[in-house]
Amino acid sequence: MIALPIQILLALLLDLLFGDPRWFPHPVRLIGRLAVLLEGFFRKGVTNRYLAGMVTVLTVLLVTGLLATVCIQGAALLHPLAGTAVSVFLLYTTLAISDLAKHSRSVYNRLQAGDNESARRQLSMLVSRDTAHLQEEGIARSCVESVVENMVDGVTAPLFFAALGGPVAAMLYKAVNTMDSTFGYKNDRYILFGWAAARLDDLANFIPARLTALLVPIASLLSGLQVKGAVRIFLRDRHKHASPNSGQIEAAAAGALGIQLGGLNYYHGKACHYPTIGDADQPVNATHIIMANRLLFVVTALAAVCFAALGHLVHQL
Repeated sequence: MIALPIQILLALLLDLLFGDPRWFPHPVRLIGRLAVLLEGFFRKGVTNRYLAGMVTVLTVLLVTGLLATVCIQGAALLHPLAGTAVSVFLLYTTLAISDLAKHSRSVYNRLQAGDNESARRQLSMLVSRDTAHLQEEGIARSCVESVVENMVDGVTAPLFFAALGGPVAAMLYKAVNTMDSTFGYKNDRYILFGWAAARLDDLANFIPARLTALLVPIASLLSGLQVKGAVRIFLRDRHKHASPNSGQIEAAAAGALGIQLGGLNYYHGKACHYPTIGDADQPVNATHIIMANRLLFVVTALAAVCFAALGHLVHQL
């Protein structure tokens, strides 16, 4: 089989070329369906909601890891190149660089055209917050926040686990991330059941989020953004976010872009006030979406190189 760093490079190229076609039976979407199916099963069979959530998480991880391993090894038995092809394909499905840039660019294009209504509709494909009331600055800020937050979940964390453990590890990470997106809500239904998924996602992202944030100043230097701002706001604001991980990358990115993130958002009509991250030296506008995308691509390239080197070092031990 082809060496793992080459497999990861091929997966990155596939994502940049093809993104995530909607007609495609994406493994991550299948993981989500499995999680929902098992939720119903274990809720009925296990009365303790903490335990039911834990068993669901463990079962999804077991099935995901087993199927990924069987697919790769089974294909390799037919031919080594077939095993490589399956490995590259699975790695490709864990990445979301192209779609993230594509959807955010669509928001930018609509804002540039002065079509805020269309921009809101496009934004609703990226975020879970209410978008109907947002004006240009709110639309741009929400879009930038989506690009920044997903830089870890959709790009650098999968690359980190792929470099350390190959496609199976990357798929297991996506399973964790998908279950957090499905169950990790602090409402009556999921406050207990979703605890295991949310905590495991925090643990899985702990190292990738911090490594990614440390790459932002370097990426800022390479992409003409604010290096000193990235360092200063990262050191000052990285602990202000409710998430132990999201604040790391949001603080570094806000400083690099010279803007303020966070503040007031609405979810299902309910106002939610979040701590602000960064300085409000200038209003967030459509141009910052393009700057965030530039940061996304440079951080991706740096992460691919650095994590490949880290993976090689770990495999030599």
